[in-house]
Amino acid sequence: MIYNILVTGGAGYLGSTMVPDLLNAGHKVTVLDNFMFKQATLNHVCHHPNFSVVKGDIRVESVIAPLMKKADVIIPLAALVGAPLCSLDPVGATTVNHDAITLMLKHLSREQIVLMPTTNSAYGTGDENNHCTEESPLRPISQYAIEKVGIEKELMQHPNAISFRLATVFGMSPRMRIDLLVNDFTYRAVYDRFVVLFESHFKRNYVHVRDVSRVFQHALINHEKMKGQIYNVGLSDANVSKKELCEHIQKQVPNFIFIEAPVGKDPDQRNYIVSNAKIEATGFKTEFSLDRGIGELIKGYTMIRNSLYGNV
Repeated sequence: MIYNILVTGGAGYLGSTMVPDLLNAGHKVTVLDNFMFKQATLNHVCHHPNFSVVKGDIRVESVIAPLMKKADVIIPLAALVGAPLCSLDPVGATTVNHDAITLMLKHLSREQIVLMPTTNSAYGTGDENNHCTEESPLRPISQYAIEKVGIEKELMQHPNAISFRLATVFGMSPRMRIDLLVNDFTYRAVYDRFVVLFESHFKRNYVHVRDVSRVFQHALINHEKMKGQIYNVGLSDANVSKKELCEHIQKQVPNFIFIEAPVGKDPDQRNYIVSNAKIEATGFKTEFSLDRGIGELIKGYTMIRNSLYGNV
């Protein structure tokens, strides 16, 4: 089935990978983005007759409401993502991550489909063995996770909504984010050759950005049997600690050194092992392994480097 899809924040890390995939699948896609990072990540799809773009703010009702009326499917990617960015602008984070989504839900009809990314960081530390399923208690720590939990509760009142609790995403994308953990550690391995680990035994789950795009397309195809549900989305063989992640990277960057600090604390206290069995039971399988993604990042970092204020 072909849909009219509204993607907010479609020029971001997830969206700049997902939007071309949706267009290639035959859908009509409208992107609403404020382009706050001055990104030109959708230049390569402007030729496509089924692509439309609006520069605007999702918090403005007169902007979002008319776009929603035309949409069969809404994919709300626009957000201030991650604990550090939310700490930098807590008021902006609340208005974008919570208030704007509440506004969107107000204008949603019962027939429209919503596919929303949330976060598995809401599990905090999981149970006594750090294991988490979709039924596990939520113990969000960061402002980002707390507000995503609140929005998910509102979202799941809608009969056609699906929430994807995403693992930590990695991989190259047109709108690159080097701050994500796998991306960050691989960048440090390539350019610094070392990293200092705080709480190196803390585990979390990971997922490639292209598999995130794939799971949204999977939900469009299988919406009737998936709607009204929450799904963890990650690599089932990649519930790994920071130290284990560094060991994966070291296999491809042999002169990479990592040091475990005896003191210090990670500000984002996540430590859990996540089950992805529920999404896998719908027939979805990830395609991009952790090692494959690390190799991809190493190639990508040959082309990009954060050297704005450096001479080399």
